[in-house]
Amino acid sequence: MNFLIDANLPRRLVNLFRERGYHTIHTLDLSDGNATEDTAILQYSDENDCAITTKDSDFTTSFWLNNRPNKLLLISTGNISNKELEALLAANFDQIIADLSNNRFIELSREHIIVHA
Repeated sequence: MNFLIDANLPRRLVNLFRERGYHTIHTLDLSDGNATEDTAILQYSDENDCAITTKDSDFTTSFWLNNRPNKLLLISTGNISNKELEALLAANFDQIIADLSNNRFIELSREHIIVHA
């Protein structure tokens, strides 16, 4: 599984995914960087089989209305420090991967992993 980390999340999350063996890029790595339009992010995701990891509800809307992206990891923690976010992801990483392997839309809150069917 590949991951694309959206602009609204810190670039250093890329390392957390890569250290666990997953090909991961941040929107900063795309040609338009953090100015990359959502449509281009969706296109990149389609072409490279990436799960989009984001806080952006626009991708949730796209998922439900347009059936894109193919896989979505929504971070719905509200305001959280980068350190806390990294710790939360690390603590739940194996479950997130297991859930994304069998489902298309996973949401991570401060308290739960929610599988959207």
